[in-house]
Amino acid sequence: MLTRRDLGLGLGAWALATGLPALAQSVRVMKLANTAAVNDPQQCFVTAGQHPRLNFYKPAGVDPEYVNMSSMTQALQSLRAGHVDFGPAVPGILLPAMAKDPSLDLVSVYKWLPGNANTVVVKPGSPIKSVADLVGKRIGVRSQGDAGIVVTKTMLGELGLKDDTCEYIAIGDGAPAGAAIDNDRVDAMVAFDTATARIELVGTPLRYVPLTPRFARLGSGWLCVPRKLLKDERKSLVALFQGMAKSTIFSNANLDAAIDLHWAVYPESKPKGRSEDEARKELAFILKDRKNSWMRRTDDPDQRMGASSLAEWNSNIEMAAESSKNPKLGKELGDPNRLFTNDLVDEINNFDKQAVIRMARDFKL
Repeated sequence: MLTRRDLGLGLGAWALATGLPALAQSVRVMKLANTAAVNDPQQCFVTAGQHPRLNFYKPAGVDPEYVNMSSMTQALQSLRAGHVDFGPAVPGILLPAMAKDPSLDLVSVYKWLPGNANTVVVKPGSPIKSVADLVGKRIGVRSQGDAGIVVTKTMLGELGLKDDTCEYIAIGDGAPAGAAIDNDRVDAMVAFDTATARIELVGTPLRYVPLTPRFARLGSGWLCVPRKLLKDERKSLVALFQGMAKSTIFSNANLDAAIDLHWAVYPESKPKGRSEDEARKELAFILKDRKNSWMRRTDDPDQRMGASSLAEWNSNIEMAAESSKNPKLGKELGDPNRLFTNDLVDEINNFDKQAVIRMARDFKL
């Protein structure tokens, strides 16, 4: 059984095929703030490439390391303190924080979740039919620092409504969250698709409420770094996100193999008390929507992995202003171009994507 310590010097066939150096002189471990709080195969879009059979990172001198966090707020604090190198950028949380404290100098460099992976769920018989019906309701979220609160504010703001009469209740994940919904402790839950899928897995039936139209078109996941790191370690960041792009394409093309690769790299994340086949079926259900949200929409004019646009960041600013009830947010933030960069994107995408897809389809561990 492989462990993280066992991974190191082997060079996979992919690295040879792409002409990467046989051995990296040194490996820069780059710490990622993991707000999912657990290490499991939902991270295979990053971790699959750490296995020696793929080896998407180390030949280029980098290796990602997950650091579990309880919330987006904790991730921002860890980025500020230098405890992690990169982390999730949720605009509704990040932008008001940057406006309030200009010393929080972060820049979003890679869009890892171009699809909108947020969900609103209710009991099948609930009278709630649309996001507008959430006004005045008890909204379940994973924790009080979770992005579900900002997502609710953002969508209600899009409709010209306020959340002043909403009550946000932390209900956790899985079975506890399912019980809170089933027992009417909350009227709805707003969370990422992987969290609500886990609730369905424990036997709680859910009905999905459509997202508001404008919000539904936005991506839901970026990764940001301190601006100084972008300046000082550009080469390492390109290598890191190129490895991530390859891992994402591989995982989308062969999710079963990506799950196996994650378990091989992180054996402690293997299921306890049930078979691997049972666990794989559960994970396939949890990731059934997420795996497609990892990829660009077919109608997206920019198909580059990780790319952002000024238009979407202007929308992010506008929605963050609505959700934070700060009409001056855009002015306080200044030039929106400083919030993100595509400067690394062409280099990140400088590899044969079809070769990765072919590798994934033919792969057996």
